[in-house]
Amino acid sequence: MSGQPPLPASHRRILLASLVGTSVEFYDFYIYATAAVLVFPKLFFPQSDPLTGVLLSFLTFGVGFVPRPLGGLVFGHFGDKYGRKHLLQVSIILVGVSTFAMGLIPPFSMIGYAAPVILVLLRFAQGFAVGGGNGACHRFGAIGRGGVGKGDRGPFTRQPFHDGGADAA
Repeated sequence: MSGQPPLPASHRRILLASLVGTSVEFYDFYIYATAAVLVFPKLFFPQSDPLTGVLLSFLTFGVGFVPRPLGGLVFGHFGDKYGRKHLLQVSIILVGVSTFAMGLIPPFSMIGYAAPVILVLLRFAQGFAVGGGNGACHRFGAIGRGGVGKGDRGPFTRQPFHDGGADAA
């Protein structure tokens, strides 16, 4: 295209790891949105009428977006200090563990109001991890595309998400 040499294998691996990490994190959010409509009102908010149950489920969905900036700040700080690769791995593991733990929460009928409280805490942890991992993924993507600070290459690492509307969810 612009006469640049092809990317070395190490940069292609960085881009692939960045893509996979971001995809896994956002896939968990999409799964949660589906479950918030179909499953969670019956499991965690059965005492509410159907509309209120769905709205409360969406409120727990929204909780996952609140800690993202904080996750970005914390993971960014420690990523600069200890290396982004390790923090990106921690982020992916934290998202996966949070999602897995959500599947283990007993329903409201077994533990009462503790069920939605646990759900909200896990969503908070998941959002915190996504906020931290998102910045690292895009930083790696910018490096993999030829380096940060070389013209307009860095902003394109987030382009698929802006085009696809994933951030609007």
